[in-house]
Amino acid sequence: MKSFQKDLKLIVILVAVILFVRIFLIQSYLIPTGSMENTLLPGDFVMAQKFSYLFGHPTPSRGEVVVFKYPLSKYRIFIKRCIGLPGDTIRIVDKKLYINGNLQREPYVVHFDPKIIPGLKDSFEFQKRWEERKFTEEEHVRDNFGPVVVPPGTVFVMGDNRDYSYDSRFWGPLPVDNIIGKPLMVFLSINTKGKLWEKVRWNRFFKIIR
Repeated sequence: MKSFQKDLKLIVILVAVILFVRIFLIQSYLIPTGSMENTLLPGDFVMAQKFSYLFGHPTPSRGEVVVFKYPLSKYRIFIKRCIGLPGDTIRIVDKKLYINGNLQREPYVVHFDPKIIPGLKDSFEFQKRWEERKFTEEEHVRDNFGPVVVPPGTVFVMGDNRDYSYDSRFWGPLPVDNIIGKPLMVFLSINTKGKLWEKVRWNRFFKIIR
C-alpha cells in the first residue's frame, strides 16, 4: 500500500511539473500553413518559450518571430514576424516594405506570386479603417498598403511568405497583450505531401528560428 501511495505521489508530481512547464514556460506548436515559408514550413513542430511573457507583455524587437492569439479570435494561434513597432510608419509599394520612409532589406522574405495587386482606389481614412479591421477580406492591401502609423501598445506583424500570409495588412494591428511566446527552434518536421520514405525532414531537426 505504501509503495502504491509513493508511486501515485510521484505521478501526481510529474503531471504537475509537466502542466506547469506547458502552461508557463515552454509549449510546442504545429505549423499548419505556408505563411511563414521558408523560415517555417507546413508540418514543422516548433518549441516556443513563454516565460518572457509571464509577468507582462514586453514589446518584441523588430524582426522577431512571435506566437500570439489572433485578435479576432482568442482560440486561434498564429505565428508571424514582428515588422513594425509602436509609432512606426508602415507602407508597402509594389511588394516593397518601407518603415519610416526607409526601404527595408528582408532576406527572410519570399514571393511566390509574380502578380502585383494594385492598391485600394479609395484610400480615404485608410488608418481609421485599418485600425477598425475593415480590410479582413480586402485583397487590394496585399501588395500596396498604407501608409499607417502603428498605434501605441500594438505591433505590425507579417508572414515571411508575403503573397500567402493573412496578417496585419488585413486584420489590423496586433495588441502586444496578445503575444504569448517566442518560437525557439524546430524540433520535428513532417512533410505531409511527400512520399512515405520522405515524410520526415531530418535536416530541419533542431533548426534555430531566426
